[in-house]
Amino acid sequence: MEREILDTKRKALNINLNPDIYGTFAEIGAGQEVARNFFTAGAASGTVAKTMSAYDMTFSDAIYGAEETGRYVSQSRLKKMLNHEFDLLTERLSGEKYDSRTFFAFADTVTTLNYNKSNDPHGWIGVRFQVEPGGEPNEIFFHLRLLDTDAALQQNVLGIIGVNLVYAAFYYHNDPKKMIESLVENLTVGSVEIDLISVNGPVFKGINNVLLNLYLVVKDFSDAAIFDSLGNPCLAKDLLYKKDIMILRTKYAQKSLPNFSMFNNAVDQFVRTENVKKENLSVLIEVLMSNVLTANDEVPEDIDLNAVALRAEEMFKTGNLVIVSNFARHNKLAKYLDRCKPKSVGISTNINNLKFVFNSSNFGENYSSQLLSYVSDMFTKNVKLFAYPFLDKKTSKVITTANMPVTPDAKPLFDFLILNGYITDIRDYSENDVKTV
Repeated sequence: MEREILDTKRKALNINLNPDIYGTFAEIGAGQEVARNFFTAGAASGTVAKTMSAYDMTFSDAIYGAEETGRYVSQSRLKKMLNHEFDLLTERLSGEKYDSRTFFAFADTVTTLNYNKSNDPHGWIGVRFQVEPGGEPNEIFFHLRLLDTDAALQQNVLGIIGVNLVYAAFYYHNDPKKMIESLVENLTVGSVEIDLISVNGPVFKGINNVLLNLYLVVKDFSDAAIFDSLGNPCLAKDLLYKKDIMILRTKYAQKSLPNFSMFNNAVDQFVRTENVKKENLSVLIEVLMSNVLTANDEVPEDIDLNAVALRAEEMFKTGNLVIVSNFARHNKLAKYLDRCKPKSVGISTNINNLKFVFNSSNFGENYSSQLLSYVSDMFTKNVKLFAYPFLDKKTSKVITTANMPVTPDAKPLFDFLILNGYITDIRDYSENDVKTV
């Protein structure tokens, strides 16, 4: 039987009426939208120990400490807020009156749409909470992008998702999937994207943060999940802003390891031809959730997230960044990376994928418009494709861009891309590195 989805006011009231839950709200950047929901629900004195909003940077720095990066909408600022507010709670609220209370500290640091609508509205939200009086704290935090085109609507979204988080922390922490799904309850589809989540603490013992972030992709809360070489979920823009990016596309269930020898040649060629400085190079390995080429980005219904996570963990061992996505088409990946505002992008791909794209028989009607969209999305983003050759079993020939079959309706555009260097073969490889297809 499906569970009842409570509206925002009912969630806030349920928490307010729970005599065991007591805590602090600290909010920066979009008003005290979350605390407001608890006050308007009624009986807030049962839950709210303190609310605050240090908007002025000097005040904020005096309370939480300065940020080395100068960025206040950041994971670092959120963590400092949670640490400070939770420590104050446990330090100041002691004695018989509080012996039965489970404390929490909620924090958010957010930027909503500015007056000129020229910024990227986003924020960090988190809660540190106990599940038993005096117990060790647990933590949930995530990053979100606010997608509405009106600041007031974005503030409303923030208020709702904040209530959802506090409610999920206390009522759904034993069911991580339900916890994640509940974060967007009572929100309009398309109003928010959650592209990173992390949990820690005794109540989450054994929970794999890699799996949680993959679940965001499966539920369509996010386009992709990106991790550092240690497997920590990261914000793509933090890792890739103004970087020269080289990415290898792999599929999660492919039986063999990627052709790293050929990929290393591609990286060297990218560095050489694009004049990339080694210190500015970011190498990523992509693990695709789909193992087949499709026209749409749809996560397979029978996806085995544990198998995807295992593949990602194998790729962490290479020492590179890892991205998990369901971008069946190269152009979807290029659009995603463009949000990070990189300096340049190289995508290393099997030429068999290009053969699929430049063959009209693999598509239905409107192939021309689909192909133009693909090219526009790809190559207006300072992206270059580096194509792996393969050995054709039937003819025993090595297939490159020079002899790859292309249907007549795609040939002029393909030739244009080759001539202008948007697509190039990987060169200087060993014949032993050419795989049979």
